[in-house]
Amino acid sequence: MPSSGQARAIRRAGTVAALAALTGALLPVATARADDRTVRGGRLDWGIKSSFQSYVTGPIAHGASTLQGGAATVGGSRFRFHSAKGSYDPDSGTFTAGFSGGVRFTGHKKGGSYELDLTISRPTVKVSGGSGTLYADMVSKQKGTGKITSTPRVPLASLNVSGIDMKGGTGPIALDNIPATLTSQGAEAFAGYYTAGTALDPVSLSTDLVTKSAPKSEPEQAPSRRAATSGEKAGRIENAAVDWGVRRTFREYVTGPIAKGEWKLSAGAQDGGALFRFPKGEGTYDEKKHTLAADFAGSVRFTGAHGLDLTLAGITVDVRDGKGTLSADVVSKGDRGTTLKDAPLVTFPAAEKELKPEDGLVSLTEVPSKLTAEGAEAFGGMYKAGSSMDPLSLAVALDTQAKLPALPDLGSSAAPEPAPEKHARPKTENAADSADSSSNAVPIGVGAGVAVLLAAAVALGFVRKRRGSTGTDTPPADAS
Repeated sequence: MPSSGQARAIRRAGTVAALAALTGALLPVATARADDRTVRGGRLDWGIKSSFQSYVTGPIAHGASTLQGGAATVGGSRFRFHSAKGSYDPDSGTFTAGFSGGVRFTGHKKGGSYELDLTISRPTVKVSGGSGTLYADMVSKQKGTGKITSTPRVPLASLNVSGIDMKGGTGPIALDNIPATLTSQGAEAFAGYYTAGTALDPVSLSTDLVTKSAPKSEPEQAPSRRAATSGEKAGRIENAAVDWGVRRTFREYVTGPIAKGEWKLSAGAQDGGALFRFPKGEGTYDEKKHTLAADFAGSVRFTGAHGLDLTLAGITVDVRDGKGTLSADVVSKGDRGTTLKDAPLVTFPAAEKELKPEDGLVSLTEVPSKLTAEGAEAFGGMYKAGSSMDPLSLAVALDTQAKLPALPDLGSSAAPEPAPEKHARPKTENAADSADSSSNAVPIGVGAGVAVLLAAAVALGFVRKRRGSTGTDTPPADAS
């Protein structure tokens, strides 16, 4: 049986061994946490300034807003920008995320142009050292003079991120309703409509994070169902997709307070936020005749109150003589229900020069579309023939190596959520990762391990202090 001195030595050795083992186990985790992370995928929701939107579309300006680059709308007054790319340092909390898409405001039409013409695109949010800024590319027509100015990366708005600890996040990062104020540079680029210091709409965003050593893969494209073989028929389409959002105001009506409805995609159709993608196109393309014919997979069904039930399926696209037509099988079960087979819904321009293949890909990007008479019937007379519908994009791969454009990447399903405090905090993957709701979440593998490590170190220090004391049982002040 060991003596009391030997027993103490054994206990002390065991504590040191446990401490060393725990330290070794934690080091790889701590190193992984310290690595910078790549921001890949996500969305930014911002109304810019809701009163400005009301002015543009009101009885004075008689204008409108037009979405660009896959931007969408959320609710009644916010625009959604997509496909975030950037970086995040969990140690310092420095965060940068650039988004795609834009919105153009036009109003006060005079002749063939607009006196009010402002485009805001590609917003980027940067948070560093306790301050935040939203940058954007801006094209504006100066109020009064009509001078057009195009300025990239304008520091448009200051973001109030006080009280938000950006450190230690693992992803996704979500910030909600961050107050925004117009900067002096932003006021100048805003064409003089507002002065510096003006309050803008709050900003909300959500982004995914991936470690730089394991980057997130790009959204998968629908694989070609046929391998290229020698002697295959020239002009055959290997893969294709058509992107079309039907009509923005129709989508807002479906999900709004009147219809209180929804849409559902099936048979392979994909939701890109402001558009629907109908994939897996098959057909033929003749470069000499400038003609194209393709059938696509997927369907979309809109349902809601007041008898709304409309399904579009069997999408086809036919291009000839510089004009394209998108047709669909239509089933409407509403009060003015109808069933149409291969009905031409919209037409769009398709100039010969735009149909020339490049690197095996023929593409049309956001070309305007107009409703046909059959399309007006399909929508139950809600819109007249000739009405502007959403722009249409078409991508056709003529060989197996050509890749179709990726859909807007809105990130994971985690959306910005308000926090109990004045501002939101960076959101982690699991609520259990946070010690309490009022503190910034720390990855559980690091947070809990460090707590045990500190407890072991305190215990070891306390044993050593007692060994060298003069008989008092009072612990040292730093051991609490």
